[in-house]
Formats: sequence, C-alpha cells, structure tokens
Amino acid sequence: MEQFNLFGLLFMLIILIPNALYAFLNRGRLPKTEKHKILEPIEQIGRIGCIAFMTVNIPGTVFGWQSDTAFAIYLCVNFVLSLTYCILWGVFWKSHNLAKALTLSIIPSVLLLFSGVMCRSILLLISSVIFVPAHILISCKDAKAAAKDEEGLVFYNTKR
Repeated sequence: MEQFNLFGLLFMLIILIPNALYAFLNRGRLPKTEKHKILEPIEQIGRIGCIAFMTVNIPGTVFGWQSDTAFAIYLCVNFVLSLTYCILWGVFWKSHNLAKALTLSIIPSVLLLFSGVMCRSILLLISSVIFVPAHILISCKDAKAAAKDEEGLVFYNTKR
C-alpha cells in the first residue's frame, strides 16, 4: 500500500465541501452552539487524525486492503456514503434539528470507521473511535439547544 491514499483524500474532500460551503454562505447567521470544554478538544483531535490518516498511510500502521474485492467494496461503499451525505446536506440545508444533526454526523462516522476497517489502518481506527462519539454527541447537544430556544435558533451577533 502506498503512503498516500488519493481515494481517502477524495472522500474527505467530498464530505468537507458541503460543510465549508454552508459555513461560507451562512457566515454571521450560523446557529449558536454551546461550548463543550471536554468534548470539543477530543472531537478536534479525532477529526485531525481522521483527515490525516484517511489520506496518509504511516508504514507499520496500515496493512492495506485484504484483496482487490475488499478495495472495490471500500470504493463502492464510500462513494455511496459520500453521495448520500451530499444529497442529505441539500435536503437538510435550511433545517436545524435533531434529524439533521444525527444524519450528518452518523454518515461520515460510518465512512471513517468503515475505511479504517477496510484498509486496516490502526491509526485511522483509533482516530475514528475518538472522533465519532464526540462528534455525534456535540451535534445532538447543539441541535437540542437550538430546539429549546424560543425562536428555534440563536444567532451569533457578528458583522452585518
């Protein structure tokens, strides 16, 4: 297995693009989120690890696909997950609810865990196990906090 995983990079970009686009188009109008002093650093450590180890294979920690069939399954499943994620981002674009939070946190979580298993990457699996629960918890807590607000959303007071 090569040290650089082009397919892993492509899948990460596909998942990151809708998030970046949403943040850019909604800057100054994003829902206010709670501060999670313990969960946020854990989530960020896991996120950085996942991005890094989806794209870079550290020798001795990645054992590659078990077969060409395993590689084909990796490509097909991750393509379907990425495409589903992008489609559902479009569906949930203006929503701020628990369904959106769960959907848009579980799909990339499954993709990351599945990728770690399929390419047999120890560091990707460890990063995913750190990232997944923190990401899902933060997403759900933020969605519930937004739902509790009388108007449904609290916005950051930024430049207008």
